[in-house]
Parts: sequence; C-alpha cells; structure tokens
Amino acid sequence: MRITCPCCGSRDRREFTYYGSDDYLRRPDADAAAQAWDDYLHNRDNPAGETRDLWYHDPCGTWVKVTRDTVTHAIHACEPVAGEAG
Repeated sequence: MRITCPCCGSRDRREFTYYGSDDYLRRPDADAAAQAWDDYLHNRDNPAGETRDLWYHDPCGTWVKVTRDTVTHAIHACEPVAGEAG
C-alpha cells in the first residue's frame, strides 16, 4: 500500500505509523470509568469499507489523515492534519 505524504509524495506504507481511525478524537475524559478506557484502548470496531485514519510519516514528521477502503486497500484521499504538516 502506498500513502501520499503531503510533503514527500507517494511513499511505501512502511514509512508510516498507524495511529487509529477517527476514533482517536473521541478519547475518554481523564476521570472516566475504567470500562470506558478499556473500550477505548482495546475494544475497537474493525469496519469493512471506507475509513478515515490518522497516520504519522516517520521520516518527515507529518501527520496525515488517510481515507481508505479496508476491503480493497484503495487510498481515496490523503490530507495533512491542520497545524501538524510540514
């Protein structure tokens, strides 16, 4: 799979670190119950189809929001995360 870094262009997926789906924005409050944290850390959906994921391009330090299909592995869009790219 190839991901397009907004700074470096098309790169091999192995140059990136996967940080999760758009659920990364739904982190529980610091004082949330243990079950909420367990669900957040360990019990995630594994959807078939289109997802929006957060990836980090290790060589240049750019955060990238990737829209991709988990069935076909097709990449539909790659966008820099505001304030983090370049």
